[in-house]
Amino acid sequence: MALPLQGLRVLAVEQYGAGPYGTMHLAALGAEVVKIEAPGLGDISRSVGPFFLPGDEGGSLFFQGLNHSKRSIALDLRTELGREILLKLVEGSDGVVNNLRGDVPKRLGLDYANLRQANERVVCVHLTAYGREGPRANWPGYDYVMQAQAGYFSLTGEPDGPPARFGLSVVDLQAGVTMAMALLAGILEARASGHGRDLDVSLYDVALHNLNYIAMWSLNADHHQGRIHRSAHFSLSPCQLYKTEDGWIYLMCNKEKFWRALCRAIDRPHLQEDPRFATFADRLRHRDELTDVLDEALRTHPTAVWLERFGKDLPAAPVLDVEQALAEDFPRTTGRILEYETRGGNPVRTLKPPVHTAEAPCVGAAPAMGEHTDELLAQLGYSEQAIRRLRQANIIQ
Repeated sequence: MALPLQGLRVLAVEQYGAGPYGTMHLAALGAEVVKIEAPGLGDISRSVGPFFLPGDEGGSLFFQGLNHSKRSIALDLRTELGREILLKLVEGSDGVVNNLRGDVPKRLGLDYANLRQANERVVCVHLTAYGREGPRANWPGYDYVMQAQAGYFSLTGEPDGPPARFGLSVVDLQAGVTMAMALLAGILEARASGHGRDLDVSLYDVALHNLNYIAMWSLNADHHQGRIHRSAHFSLSPCQLYKTEDGWIYLMCNKEKFWRALCRAIDRPHLQEDPRFATFADRLRHRDELTDVLDEALRTHPTAVWLERFGKDLPAAPVLDVEQALAEDFPRTTGRILEYETRGGNPVRTLKPPVHTAEAPCVGAAPAMGEHTDELLAQLGYSEQAIRRLRQANIIQ
């Protein structure tokens, strides 16, 4: 059997994190993703350090991690000949995505109004900072800016500490996945109707929408949510960090059965009858007292002992750093860490895509800058002589 997206072709005018992360998921599931990069510049993430593979073009580990198994054509879309080539590429493509500033896609002719002449069914997805219309259409924007603006800094960290961002570029990553979802939805519609369309996703909208239940509380219950000690859940307890003999453990008793199992596992069955902790509401109201009780109980053994005792009966985890998380037996023995070889022969370890299929995912080297330019142009009918002239004119690289 083929991978689910085999036969799908997507042109990607993408850079840095959000766009490439989304199309990386598509490539892993079998889609042909063609990066269109500006000659001489390319995707800015090619130069993002601090770690580079020796003697390997496209050797930035940042770039490698976001561009598995894609193809690259170096093409100047600002020129008439470059646009002519773009339209020919669009003829055989299902979708065109970009993650440019909001006023740029139209200027480069990447919207449906400009591309439908080449392919009536093409779907154009625009991942911008604030959208392609409105007073912020020409504003730049990045993940951490959105986290600050959407309130994340007020929810992350300890109450007595400074405002803090989320540890990962979570807005970029989810915006990329949202872009990929939008593209596939548009392609489904286009295959049924014969007509493509524009679809828009913005970092700001994704960041704001992620507030979800916190926004519901604020909009409808006039609730102000601030930060809580020990990374606790905003409305459930016990669900936070607790102290053990040698460090920390995170528990999530988000069902009554887990609370009962915890009481038994720590040899405190009487806590189930304590009126302070009888219900979710009681435990939330007496969170600080419950924290003291559980700290006292859990400090009697190291974290590893508690995890063995809890087994599969309780949602619990050790608090690991990134290196410890990647060194655990579970990801290593279940095939969640893969290895491939770059164009320059360097071995690279990476993470298996999260959508698991019966077939192996398409995970391989990221492309060198313009690696597939000649091949793609030849497929469009350009002769070697014509390709040479285009390169001499700096239309391609």
